Amino acid sequence: MDFAELEAIEGLRWSWNSWPASKSGATSLIIPLSILCTPLMESPELPVLPYEPLICIKCGAALNPYARVDYQSKIWLCPFCHHKNFFPKSYAGIGENNLPAELFPTYSTVEYHPGKNTFPMSTSSSSLNLKPNWGNGSSSSSLSSMAPSVNPSTPLMSCVDPRVSNTGPAFVFVVDLCVAEDELSALKSELLHVVSRLPENALVGLVTFDSMARVYDLGFGDCTRIVLFHGDRELTSVQIQQFLQLQNVKQPHIGKSMAVQKEGFLLPVSECEFSITTAIEEIHSSGVFVSGHRPLRASGTAISVAIGILEGCMVKTGSRVIVFTSGPATVGPGTVVESDRSYSIRNHRDLIDGHASFFEKSCSFYKKLSQRLCDASIVLDLFACSLDQVGVAELKAPVERSGGFMMLGELFESEQFRKCLHHLFNRDNEGSLKMCFDATIEVVTTNDVKVCGALGPCVSLQKKSDIVSDNEIGESSTNTWKLCSLTNKTCTAFFFEVSDSQKPEPGSAFFIQFITRFQYGAMGCRRRVTTVARRWVGKNSPEISAGFDQEAAATVMSRLAINRAETHYARDVIRWLDDNLIRFTSKFGDYIQEDPSSFRLSSNFSLFPQFMYYLRRSQFIDVFNSTPDETAFFRLMLNREGVVGTLIMIQPTLFQYSFDGPPIPVLLDIRSVSPDVILLFDSYFYVVIHYGSNIAQWRKLGYHKDPNHENFRKLLEAPEVDADQLIAERMPVPKLIKCDQHGSQARFLLAKLNPSVTQKSTYREGSEIIFTDDVSLQVFIDHLQELAVQG
Repeated sequence: MDFAELEAIEGLRWSWNSWPASKSGATSLIIPLSILCTPLMESPELPVLPYEPLICIKCGAALNPYARVDYQSKIWLCPFCHHKNFFPKSYAGIGENNLPAELFPTYSTVEYHPGKNTFPMSTSSSSLNLKPNWGNGSSSSSLSSMAPSVNPSTPLMSCVDPRVSNTGPAFVFVVDLCVAEDELSALKSELLHVVSRLPENALVGLVTFDSMARVYDLGFGDCTRIVLFHGDRELTSVQIQQFLQLQNVKQPHIGKSMAVQKEGFLLPVSECEFSITTAIEEIHSSGVFVSGHRPLRASGTAISVAIGILEGCMVKTGSRVIVFTSGPATVGPGTVVESDRSYSIRNHRDLIDGHASFFEKSCSFYKKLSQRLCDASIVLDLFACSLDQVGVAELKAPVERSGGFMMLGELFESEQFRKCLHHLFNRDNEGSLKMCFDATIEVVTTNDVKVCGALGPCVSLQKKSDIVSDNEIGESSTNTWKLCSLTNKTCTAFFFEVSDSQKPEPGSAFFIQFITRFQYGAMGCRRRVTTVARRWVGKNSPEISAGFDQEAAATVMSRLAINRAETHYARDVIRWLDDNLIRFTSKFGDYIQEDPSSFRLSSNFSLFPQFMYYLRRSQFIDVFNSTPDETAFFRLMLNREGVVGTLIMIQPTLFQYSFDGPPIPVLLDIRSVSPDVILLFDSYFYVVIHYGSNIAQWRKLGYHKDPNHENFRKLLEAPEVDADQLIAERMPVPKLIKCDQHGSQARFLLAKLNPSVTQKSTYREGSEIIFTDDVSLQVFIDHLQELAVQG
């Protein structure tokens, strides 16, 4: 079974594609029943339907190909709750040869986009590759004329607010003034470029900060008008709105709360392009740099004020607070470290020993901001460019829970920063910003399946129902989750269990549906519905093993591990991973009791122990060589990335370039390092081009410039071209490192290689050596086999 091809159709990866029909049978699998869902995965065959979905009035499931339809009575039977629902009058023409696209068996995923002006045409109603269609497939009839009309009785109506239909998304730029002048100049240049490319109906605001937070009134034309907030005060949302005169007031005769905006802190680009451009150009470094002291930075206050602006203006079309900073907060709420440089910024040992005096209080403050962000559907993005830490570990919660973008870099002048910022403001083919806001994902299941929770950039809406399990994992106690922002790569892991009360029969089917609602810019509410079915199998059925997706399972276990690492020591997380792996291999391995040499794993299980080996020694678990900021960033990215990206993070890829032929993948092992080859190493966060000692020597001698050594020039160019492609396709942009064998930068590669040859090895075969006490993959597997066969 090709799970990647199945994912391209469904947008889902299942850890187990066949589920045992009992709770005890599911528990014995060790790896939880889970689904990795990428709801907005791009698909060229995705049907886009210009009307609202039909919803079961009992369970909330949308009409789908598994529904049974009585064409004469105009009734459809919901496959989830077996409730009979009547088709509205707009479906009067439905028949066996006249089906709406959502009933086509080949369309497990459809997207509903009411109000879309152009629609694809169909060619034949009998073809399994039909385009989105409602009607008899006549090529002379357009889909828009045959689509069911939007009926007032339809439960789900468009979520476009008529009061804001002409406004676009809102952006508040929060700029750190404690930046060196040359760096600030580069940042300003990129901000001006972004503003110049924003749609005219996009709303913009500007906040700058050092020890004070400065809010720019972009609607005041006579001169620059700024409202100041003292940096060491923690203000509530109501207080911020009152100071800015943005508070909601009750109209005496209407009885409804409406936002009264008396100042121009958030205006459309068409009205304030000159004023915001001028304000950005006039930004200068605060210049308050005292020897032996860090700059006074009120980052927490500035972010809180920016959120307050968006809360007060009640933006309905999506909004983002985009923070640009180059250092830690030293003043007010969210403080990370003392201004006095004699106090070093916290490290992992300080966090473990409880010596990071500001950490708990700062995290508590940012968790409050997280709730405000989620309540108002605001996204927090963070661009941190510094050679030192900036407080990402404290800021992780609001960025992650709001689905925001995060970049850790060194300089605002870097190409990495420029590419990341421009990527955030990419546009689609129609010229709209490729941004999705205010999303929810609802999971509907048959009664024999219960939802345990989710791990990813989502927040539980605490929506209880009969299908919600008491077994809580991650964001739980609900079957509906909120995501303030969503991209085509956002991936969330959902966890399930078999119901005790319902006793499913092996061979019978169960269904799961994902309903994703999201706001696409100012273009209204869209819904993407994915409906899938699987069959229950017996506890010891061979279909269970055949349906195991070891790549998806490794992704799920990595998320569970980093979630556990937030509240447990690394050694406890590693012990938990090892215990689960031993039980897992003991259950699914083929062996003779007490005979490790007889141990075998079938091909669809054989890579899983290897994934776990690299996971337990990765930077996600072993934080020894990482700062708290780096660890927070790594875990945030792992918690939202899909299967392919996660596997690269856990077990990086290694390609070898040589004169012997085209590049080939090689083992992630120290034995792959050789003087006569170039290695291209991809660990997702950085890409390394490693030149063997002979290759490096020839390059230094300039052989690649000699026309007689054309092959050598091409050999040097090949990994650089491939590395550029890797960097161009990934966000945030990975760091590119070029190093020579035995050079200091080679540590980025050596730290990830399997230490099959170390200083303790008795037989080295002329190989490179890794100086480490870590066990090799082979030793790890040998120990695993010894423990697994003990039963």
